[in-house]
Amino acid sequence: MPIIQTVQGIRFPALDDETILDASIRNGTPLSHGCRSGQCGSCKGKVIHGESVPLDDESGLSDAEHSAGWILTCMRVARTDLILEAESVTDDVLPESKIVACRIHSIDQLAEDVVRVVLRLPPAVSFPYLPGQYVHVIANNGMRRSYSMANATAENQRLEFHIRAVPGGAMSAYWFGQAKVNDLLRLNGPLGGFYLRPVADLDLVFLATGTGIAPVKAMLEALGNALPEARPRSVSVYWGGRTLADLYWDVSTLGSWFRYIPVLSRGHDAWTGARGHVQQVLLAERSDLSQVVVYACGSLGMIREADAALSKAGLPHQHFFSDAFVSSAAG
Repeated sequence: MPIIQTVQGIRFPALDDETILDASIRNGTPLSHGCRSGQCGSCKGKVIHGESVPLDDESGLSDAEHSAGWILTCMRVARTDLILEAESVTDDVLPESKIVACRIHSIDQLAEDVVRVVLRLPPAVSFPYLPGQYVHVIANNGMRRSYSMANATAENQRLEFHIRAVPGGAMSAYWFGQAKVNDLLRLNGPLGGFYLRPVADLDLVFLATGTGIAPVKAMLEALGNALPEARPRSVSVYWGGRTLADLYWDVSTLGSWFRYIPVLSRGHDAWTGARGHVQQVLLAERSDLSQVVVYACGSLGMIREADAALSKAGLPHQHFFSDAFVSSAAG
């Protein structure tokens, strides 16, 4: 039975046929993770010593990362004892995942291709989670998709989600044409390692594209209620879309205590705001990233490009956290 050890001091055994990530979770020492499908890159670790084999494509890694010895722990099985450089979430007490019933409380159209769905939990059900985490929403036919909570807590037994349509997607067909108030669904969660770590005295930056603003909204709500000594030195939110219609939510509803920078990649001629991609705008504004911590959520392309560009510009590796929204092939 191989033994996995991280340079940070976490140690756990792995069964011969289970992934490194699954072994860490089974032993109560979970490594950081996100989609668990090899695409988002949140669970990556660097092999210092030992051998492992991939079970499937590690598309969440760049060619340069592959060459440098990085692996995705959700896609790898250990063949020998391993020593990894990998982030653990065991310093934090993560809420336990469970399956609970829920009903649709409301559905509102936020944009042509985005709906806000509020799910209602039973009165007696407690569902704690950390802002930034996600759940699997399970339909009656067993179909499931991952969505991040857009509110900081399940206040009044309500969970808010921002859901974008996937062309030809089966779950999208449900949300955008069949779903009705009081429909019965199930949730599996909370899940994921995308949540705020201590940020006091740091400059906190959020990068979001599309519905990646949903978990950022939850984090901002939590920060707005945080004790003064736990708050960051500054907070900046860069939210990007192709056109103004993609920025479907009024960020100012959370107040003016943080800096908001909308970014358009295809803004019309009258657009006077920032243009390009969110990571490019951030880099154009800041030359010193040593005291910056970045939380990025949205498209896989943005996450990869931001990670590479910010790292090259001097952002410490341990100051970049991400959650890539990867659409299921079935939508």
